[in-house]
Amino acid sequence: MSYNTFGHLFRVTTWGESHGPALGATVDGCPPGVPLDADMIQHWLDRRKPGQSRHTTQRREPDAVEILSGVYEGQTTGTPIQLIIRNMDQRSKDYGNIADTFRPGHADISYFQKYGLRDPRGGGRSSARETAARVAAGGIAREVLRALVPSLRITGYMVAMGPHQIDRARFDLAEIERNPFWVPDAQAAEDWARALDQIRKDGNSVGAMIEVIAAGVPAGLGAPIYAKLDTELAAAMMSINAVKGVEIGAGMEAAHLTGVENADEIEMGPDGPIYRSNKAGGILGGISTGQDVVVRFAVKPTSSIHTPRASILRDGSPTEVVTKGRHDPCVGIRAVPVAEAMMACTLLDHLLLHRAQTGRTGPVGQIGQIG
Repeated sequence: MSYNTFGHLFRVTTWGESHGPALGATVDGCPPGVPLDADMIQHWLDRRKPGQSRHTTQRREPDAVEILSGVYEGQTTGTPIQLIIRNMDQRSKDYGNIADTFRPGHADISYFQKYGLRDPRGGGRSSARETAARVAAGGIAREVLRALVPSLRITGYMVAMGPHQIDRARFDLAEIERNPFWVPDAQAAEDWARALDQIRKDGNSVGAMIEVIAAGVPAGLGAPIYAKLDTELAAAMMSINAVKGVEIGAGMEAAHLTGVENADEIEMGPDGPIYRSNKAGGILGGISTGQDVVVRFAVKPTSSIHTPRASILRDGSPTEVVTKGRHDPCVGIRAVPVAEAMMACTLLDHLLLHRAQTGRTGPVGQIGQIG
């Protein structure tokens, strides 16, 4: 198996390479009758596309999506939706000198060890360019979620860049769309801009921490053992290029808490259960509780840097690598729209699974009723 597909009922298969003629996705399992056109998907792709600020790669791609199938007269038909995004600004010559060189931190060496060959142009299939297809698929998932659960909202943002963190006391969701870092802290955005300018000048890169929250998620999504919602969210986020760690709710911090501190106390409200905290990140026993689903992940520093790094050639001889081309000094910036897309696809997949098993999109158990 080549494993280019994710999802159970809402299934997404991505295809294409960084410097090929195009890339895209085949989306199967989308319910029929959902309003959809290319502009609805393009909105989300425009948030991810490169070259929008000095803090991201200057590769100029319009990332214009075309729908080739699965939509008729502005509605999904229930058949596979084929999406294509044509590559327009490849510079394959930038990679001509590394055809026989393994770049430190990249998948060059592991791909060669597995397949015996590799596409050196921008990393080929291992390039983060592939995530454009995921964002396009996520755009479809959002439209289906809008139809099935209108109150559900997905919001991603950066919470750290290298040693720099946001101040939660200044947290402002409205600020996310006002700065190139997708950060909910205006002061942090200013500070990070200066820091990243220096990192770029130094020929270096830096890692980041991304947080994505889904509010309005119905209780009951997920399954107790092998299809836990947190398991599948973690896998979805971990599949994003450069992600090296994922946590749900309190995450790793839970290891430092006591049971008293970690267990979210419950009381009954007028419309259902109310939790006094959300250390669980909206998921208990692999099943959503109705609280905000909170996922956080770490993105490593971009491996393509202008600082010389020691490596080897394909024949095993030593060499020194300076990666040319146009690269993100902090790939975490453009990971935010990708994280939102993976959240949308995973939640929709589990919503459809829940509906298939129970016949409902919301919780089955009615808390507060006797008998």
